[in-house]
Amino acid sequence: MSQADLEARLAAIVRGSPTLMTVMETARALALPDWMIFSGAIYQRVLNHLTGRAPDYGIKDYDLGYFDASDTSYEAEDLVIRRVAAAFAPPLRELVEVRNQARVHLWFEGKFGEPYAPLTSTAEALGRFTTVAFAVGVRLEPDDRLTIVAPFGLDDLFALRLTPNPSRQTEGFARTAASATARWPELTVARA
Repeated sequence: MSQADLEARLAAIVRGSPTLMTVMETARALALPDWMIFSGAIYQRVLNHLTGRAPDYGIKDYDLGYFDASDTSYEAEDLVIRRVAAAFAPPLRELVEVRNQARVHLWFEGKFGEPYAPLTSTAEALGRFTTVAFAVGVRLEPDDRLTIVAPFGLDDLFALRLTPNPSRQTEGFARTAASATARWPELTVARA
C-alpha cells in the first residue's frame, strides 16, 4: 500500500474519533505556533482500529506540541499550558498535555538521562521518538485538511510492527515495546 493510501487510512481513523477531533478543533482555534497532536493520541487510535478495540482504549493523554523559540522560559510555557487548559472542559482539560518543543532540550536529559539537541520545529521531534511506528503527528488546518507528519512513514504502524528508531538506539525502546505489547499483544517487535 502506498504512503498516500496509508495517510488516507490514518486521516479516516482520526476523523472517525470524535474525542480526538474535538481536541484538534480546539487546538486549531488556539492557533499556537507550529502545533501538532502526536504520540499516543494518534498511533493508539490506529492500533485500536486495526485490532477492533474502542477508539479511546488505552488513551491516557493528548500530547499537544507547539514550537515557540521566542521565549523558552518555563513561565512562558506555563502561560500557554494555562491558556490551553482554559479552552477545554473536563475531562479533556486534564488530558491535554502541552509542551513547547523549543524547550525540550532544557529538561530532557535530566528526566530521561540522555542528551537532547535543540529542535527547530515540532515535526522534528517525531524523528527522535524511540519507535518508528509511533513517530506520527497530525494537525487540523484552517481549511479542515489534515497535515500528517510521519518521518519514517506509516508502514510499521499499519503492520502492527514496533521497530527501534535507527537514529536513536536507547533502552527506551524496550520499555516502550513492553508497555505497548501489554496493551496490544497483536504487535510484533523487531529487535535492534
